[in-house]
Amino acid sequence: MVKPTPNPPEVDSTSPYETLDSKKFHEAAERALDHYLNPFHPRKPLLKPNTRYLIAPGIPSEELLADACETLTSAKTMASDFAGMIDAPQRHVLSGIAQLIMLGELAVNRVLDDLDLKADANL
Repeated sequence: MVKPTPNPPEVDSTSPYETLDSKKFHEAAERALDHYLNPFHPRKPLLKPNTRYLIAPGIPSEELLADACETLTSAKTMASDFAGMIDAPQRHVLSGIAQLIMLGELAVNRVLDDLDLKADANL
């Protein structure tokens, strides 16, 4: 007996793309395997950065640290000046914030000093 149409091709019943959820699971598994087994595989960033506040690429780290130090100095000065204008309970909170800003400024200055020392040692 002759069939009018041939047999349909066999379909793999364990395809990872049967549903949207299984496709997501398969992609997640591939990313996990690439992460652990192929660390040099180029990865796309998880989040797209907001370009409104994006720092231009190529600016040296030393310049960024110097700018961060100046920003922290300005914030500390503003907080200290404003603390002198308000009443005692809020003044203590604002003075504490100014001290935290100062600690951040000291940390950035320390990193800048270390960069200067390493640069001098390499010359």
